[in-house]
Amino acid sequence: VGMVYPENIPAQDALRFLGRQGNFKYEIFLLTITDFNKLLKQHRTLKGEAEKALAEIEKTRKETGEVEEMESISITGGEAPIIKMVFAILRHALEANASDIHIEPGKDKLRVRFRVDGVLASNLFLPLSVHSSIIARIKILTNLKIDETRVPQDGRFSAKIGEKDIDFRVATYPTLFGEKVAIRILDPSGGLKSYEELGLSHRNFETIKEAIKKPHGMILATGPTGSGKTTTLYALLRLLNNESVNIVTIEDPIEYSILGVNQSQVKPEIGYSFAEGLRQILRQDPNVIMVGEVRDDETANLVTHAALTGHIVLSTLHTNSAIGVIPRLIDMGVKQFLLPYTLRVIISQRLVRLLCPKCKKKVLINEKIKAFIQERIKSMPPYAKKDIKNDFSIYESKGCEKCGMKGYLGRVGLYEVLSITDELKDVIFKSPSEEQVSKAAKKQGMLTMEQEGILKVLSGETTLAEVSRVTEEK
Repeated sequence: VGMVYPENIPAQDALRFLGRQGNFKYEIFLLTITDFNKLLKQHRTLKGEAEKALAEIEKTRKETGEVEEMESISITGGEAPIIKMVFAILRHALEANASDIHIEPGKDKLRVRFRVDGVLASNLFLPLSVHSSIIARIKILTNLKIDETRVPQDGRFSAKIGEKDIDFRVATYPTLFGEKVAIRILDPSGGLKSYEELGLSHRNFETIKEAIKKPHGMILATGPTGSGKTTTLYALLRLLNNESVNIVTIEDPIEYSILGVNQSQVKPEIGYSFAEGLRQILRQDPNVIMVGEVRDDETANLVTHAALTGHIVLSTLHTNSAIGVIPRLIDMGVKQFLLPYTLRVIISQRLVRLLCPKCKKKVLINEKIKAFIQERIKSMPPYAKKDIKNDFSIYESKGCEKCGMKGYLGRVGLYEVLSITDELKDVIFKSPSEEQVSKAAKKQGMLTMEQEGILKVLSGETTLAEVSRVTEEK
């Protein structure tokens, strides 16, 4: 018998009693909490827990004879089956390292999907009869209006899952078949990364580090939703955070709390927007300012002037690439001649899935793929391709128990890092079109996202299919 706490006297007494009753002998072995949780996961599936809860619900339904009564019990009883089911969904999503949970009503069933490593997959199907009870339970946890099903609502709640305190961000959305719920899992242990953990190449690592050492200027991260921009900015904040620095943020929402950083959340319903928040931040004697997103012309001009007046400003912008940021800011009304004085570095990024280290293997490359990779290598700057061998290899994985038969485990960033050098400043002054900026970036040795992806394919970190998936979105 494996025990995490073998010194537990009542448990020892219970074992002795069972041994006598069942007439069997046993030995006690010390079990770590990690091993115990692994064993527990193997025997405790989401489907199994859901089926058990559904059986309890059916029993309650028969006893009460009324669906309405069943629903009332489900959302208030301490050990009610719906409470158990919702908790099981949250716990299994966390154990699967999911970033999001989607609970979606359809025509004849309720679907539960987890987004793991950026990819959505179905994990559970439930009868529609439990849909309203599950939504009601989530709304109670989030302090939302239970009887309001016509308009979207959003909120947040915290729960202790195992040994962790986890935040969950909830958004409801009315659909043809009822309310859909999206839940973002905010796990501090997985979401907050150090600068060293971002997966930057040595050159990009040093470029960004040098940029944030300067006393003022703007560092912008760009990419689609879910590409890791906030993770990157939080890592930079943690790098800048010390006793002599006053860091103030305005975010929507605050995803993770950082000790020593003054974080504030926008509240559009009372007129507290990014622009208004930034105006107030400037009265707080800040050294470093983080603005969650440059969404409009007003915010674009405010962050530019903040960077111009002696502050380090971090923010995000929605463009397809690093070179697209400069024309975009000009389109938003920022004066062209101000950009060379304020911009320090632009980071464009995507996330690719990492090959499972346990089951990945070298594979033979067909001629078509080899020619494709060689063509990309040719266009790389000399420093990036000097160590690439002519007989390079690529890797694939079939899937194993460690990665849940997916072949991938975890994600890493692909980055385009555009440093605003003196040469690039001249281009911005004269003709800052995407074409001209791209030429200057190539001349100074910037790796494109696809080129960085190819290097990660050759190092065995990911696959060509993954790189194509995220770079073709551009």
